[in-house]
Amino acid sequence: MELNLEAQKQEFLTICRASIHRDGIEDLLDWLCKADFFTAPASTKYHGGYAGGLCQHSIDVYQYAKKLTFLMPAAPSEESLAISTLFHDACKVNLYKVDKRNQKIDGVWREVPVYVIDEKFHFGGHGSKSVFLIQQFMKLTTEEAAAINCHMGFSDGSATTVRDVSNAYQQFPLAWLVHVADEAATFLLDR
Repeated sequence: MELNLEAQKQEFLTICRASIHRDGIEDLLDWLCKADFFTAPASTKYHGGYAGGLCQHSIDVYQYAKKLTFLMPAAPSEESLAISTLFHDACKVNLYKVDKRNQKIDGVWREVPVYVIDEKFHFGGHGSKSVFLIQQFMKLTTEEAAAINCHMGFSDGSATTVRDVSNAYQQFPLAWLVHVADEAATFLLDR
């Protein structure tokens, strides 16, 4: 899939600057611009496994969450919605590298580029690493931290229990919303 990476980057930055007015947002955006956020894939093979996939997936999650707020008893603030959706996968910044694999194409083995995980900073589970990284630049509310931490639901692979995630969704409706929007973007758009 080929994207206009610069246009996508500008769309992401425009949403952030229009929606988020918290101390540290410019430092967080500066870090993303210096890292690979705007060129990285969202995964190696499951969704958004192409250059720019991470940024596109983040925008998609934001847009789905905005559409789904009608399901909420009380809609979250635009700022909390933007923070929780646009940065939920901060853990994937500088996570992937390009490698090569042999693949049979039209009956002929060819060397093709693929994304592989090249983890340099191991820190708990997927969501907790994202929370930690964001908070190096900008303070999160408890609800935003819970939403980002639990966005993978029960499939994070961390020590989070089903009861912990269920309780987070009950206590913090934004956590449920981010999870559902992430699932929608992953399975309905990014494949």
